[in-house]
This record gives sequence, structure tokens and C-alpha cells, in this order.
Amino acid sequence: MEYQEGIIKNTEFFTTSELAEKLKMNVQVITRKVQAGEIQAYKIGKDWRIPEHAVHQWLEAQSNKNGRLTPRQKVVSNFMKDEHIESMPAQRSKRKYLLEYILAQFEPNRSYSEDEVNRIVSRYHDDFCTVRREFIAEKMMDRISGHYRRRTGYKFSD
Repeated sequence: MEYQEGIIKNTEFFTTSELAEKLKMNVQVITRKVQAGEIQAYKIGKDWRIPEHAVHQWLEAQSNKNGRLTPRQKVVSNFMKDEHIESMPAQRSKRKYLLEYILAQFEPNRSYSEDEVNRIVSRYHDDFCTVRREFIAEKMMDRISGHYRRRTGYKFSD
């Protein structure tokens, strides 16, 4: 209990208007970002309280250092939340990056049962059936007699 009290005592909290003023932004923009969950905050009554560390996290995510990421890294970071892909992008090239991210979890030339493939894929995406089908369609894996094998000759895209 003392540890938690120490954290609260040592953490600075901002209101949306205080943060907007500090960042020289419109208060409505900050409020929308808080309501959308982009900036972690706590609602107390009608007002939001934003802990200082959440501001640092949000600013770091907005940093221009993200401009140094490869296209693959950008796609993976945009679609992955806590090591899980929430939805597959419609654009084929982006979807392929995510499929390759999952494919990298499989050893080449090792035979996997359908259940093993489902378990590995479900760590990253809920719709393992679609991912399995796309592995075959993209020629990333072969399916022989109900067993799956990652192709050794498959070249990951750049």
C-alpha cells in the first residue's frame, strides 16, 4: 500500500487543458486523444487526469524517430498491439509483412500438425484459419496429408 501511495505522490497529473497549454495544442485535440485511448488517462467525475509518464509514452510514440523504421517495421508496429495483430490490413503488401512476421515463428522443413499451427498463429492473430489459408496461397507453407511445413525456399520480402 505504501508503494502505491508513493507512486501517486511522486507522479504529476495534468488536466486536458493544462496539457494542451504545456504542449501548445488545442484542448479539444488533447481531449479527443484521451477519449480515444491514445493518451492514457483517468476520468474523475467529468474531468480527465493524465499522468506524466503517459504523456512521455504518447510523445515517444509520436516521435520522428519512427521515420527511421523500414516499411516492414512500420506495418508491424502499426498493426501489432501487445504482440497481437488485431486486424489484418486489406492491402496485400502490408498483410504479407504480417504473415511473414508470424511465419518466422515456424522452423523451416519441420512438419507441424494443424493444431500446432493453430496454436502458434493464435498467439499473434485470432483468425488462425485465414492465416493458414494465406500461408498456402502465398506459397509460404505447404500442406501435405494434413501437416504443414514452412518452405525453405520462401524469400521474405524486403
